Amino acid sequence: MEPIFRKRPIRYPLAGISAVGLLASVALLTINIWLGIVVSALFIVLLSFVWRAEEQTYVQTEKYIVSLSHRVERAGDEALQQLPIGIILFDEYRQVDWANEFAASIFERSSLIGESLDELSDALTTFVKKSDDAQSKVLTIGDCYYEIQYRPNERLLYLFDVTEQVTVRSLYEKDRTVLGVLLIDNYDELAQRMDDKTKSQMNSHVTSLLNDWAKQNGIFMKRIAQDRFFIVLNDATLAQLEETNFSILDVVRERTAEQTSGLTLSIGIGTGSTELIELGDLAQASLDLVLGRGGDQVAIKHIDGKLKFFGGKTNPVEKRTRVRARVISHALRDLIQGSDQVFVMGHKMPDMDAVGASIGVRKMALMNKIPGYVVMNFDELDPSVTRLMKEIEQDHQLFEHFITPEQALEKMTDRSLVVVVDTHKPSMVIDERVLEASEKVVLIDHHRRSEEFIDQSMLVYMEPYASSTAELVTELIEYQPKHEKLTMLEATSMLAGIVVDTKSFTLRTGSRTFEAASYLRMHGADTVLVQQLLKEDIDTYMERAKLIDGVTVLDHGIAIAKGEEGRVYGPVLIAQTADILLSMLGISASFVIAPRKDGKIGISARSLGEINVQRVMEELGGGGHLTNAACQLPVDSVEEAEQKLLAVLEKREESEGGNDS
Repeated sequence: MEPIFRKRPIRYPLAGISAVGLLASVALLTINIWLGIVVSALFIVLLSFVWRAEEQTYVQTEKYIVSLSHRVERAGDEALQQLPIGIILFDEYRQVDWANEFAASIFERSSLIGESLDELSDALTTFVKKSDDAQSKVLTIGDCYYEIQYRPNERLLYLFDVTEQVTVRSLYEKDRTVLGVLLIDNYDELAQRMDDKTKSQMNSHVTSLLNDWAKQNGIFMKRIAQDRFFIVLNDATLAQLEETNFSILDVVRERTAEQTSGLTLSIGIGTGSTELIELGDLAQASLDLVLGRGGDQVAIKHIDGKLKFFGGKTNPVEKRTRVRARVISHALRDLIQGSDQVFVMGHKMPDMDAVGASIGVRKMALMNKIPGYVVMNFDELDPSVTRLMKEIEQDHQLFEHFITPEQALEKMTDRSLVVVVDTHKPSMVIDERVLEASEKVVLIDHHRRSEEFIDQSMLVYMEPYASSTAELVTELIEYQPKHEKLTMLEATSMLAGIVVDTKSFTLRTGSRTFEAASYLRMHGADTVLVQQLLKEDIDTYMERAKLIDGVTVLDHGIAIAKGEEGRVYGPVLIAQTADILLSMLGISASFVIAPRKDGKIGISARSLGEINVQRVMEELGGGGHLTNAACQLPVDSVEEAEQKLLAVLEKREESEGGNDS
């Protein structure tokens, strides 16, 4: 190593002493020459001694600094090579220019110089390609986890071994507490029809099945009511249950079907928090969501809002009661009477059910002597609704209460009530501005509840067991004041909604459906007019035939039909095509994919119950029922939408070997 001091510095202490001695000698020589000579000689001796002492000190200091610099440089070199942090420098072609020994040991090589990052690790290469700014990420290399810190300006990578931290975190997360509530859906209904002995046997059988399941999976379970259990588990157990798709749902349904008509379970689970109160709230919210979707399912809600669903294989059975309908009707009556106006709104591109239900709710407002309006976008109507609107135009008293969203916003006040029918998603309503402008919102729907929901609702009447929203509204009308009678056109509109959603009373039809239809028929509903409203023209028939002509049938009877690129298809046409395909021999589920007017690609799905098309559509951002669902994809082509659908179907196939979950 080169000496630190290239040139000796000026020695200021020695120079000072020399100057003082010289002045003293000159002064003494002028006074006494001999005294001056003696002092000068002594001064020269002293100066020589000081010079030698300083010279020795300087040499020793220089040696010490040189030695220290060498040690520091050696320690730096050793640190770069031996420090347990990987360091990699690479060029613009991702070839390694330099790497320390620890980095080489990570990839089990003696040296990385000249190696390509592409050959070392695909994950590392992908991370480098996607990172334009300095950032870090944990990647798996071999059997270990490394936090990678990337400096793109220097093309420099730091690799920190975080295997221990990741392992500890994983163990912590697996052991994190999870709370759940388990409900036997139809326990009360079945128990009412049994004698004490049969009821006791059923109770014992179900409890035994649940206790065995809990014991096998290490779950603490405590019965808190005849039909309700409280369960405690951890995240590791929850992950195992997810892998089995909560097979306990199938076990209970199948085993109890041997003795009764079959019990089903609903389970709500809360996870992701260390606060027990939060977990309890999440579990209860999950259970409410499951019940809103028809039961026989599991909902897992994470603290960050993410939801997972399992089950939902069975069609929801009719479980609502007249008592509940009367209670909801009275609550709605009170809300209407406490408002100055009522605005009813369905979903975008309203169908017969949405329009019929809207007319029914507007009639309820009139029955309570409160002005009511149906909010409608007249530019977005399918042919059948267009024909209905032509009939309504002839009834001036009814038609004048159909208004646009802009007119509704002008009329609304702080006391106005907004009733949303046939949808529970804020993104699906005709105009979200109307929803946001009101502080009082009521929700009436017959679809299974999805993650997106109108949270500010004061009153929610969601019954997935009903055939249609028009059926629910018809029941509510029966308990309203009788100041006004249903007109023929109002009753016909509501009956048309029921007919459309039940496919002429063939699907999702219960005893209450026929009771509602009977009530409407008794109040003047014209069945001939219903058929005229639902008629289709030849062009529509031919378009549907073209869609069916290009159908592809996959395994398990899954039929997929696609519309032409660049051609717009109405949602009703797409839905009707899916219905027709499902009626074909050997078809268990049908999917029709076609471009929509709004620029999105629509998918209409139907099934006979073996495949839960609601779950399939939810994966794509849509929803619906077990046998009837749809979605709208913001993609550029029909082919892209088909690929997304096939990916979901393939994932479903892998999850249970073809059995829906």
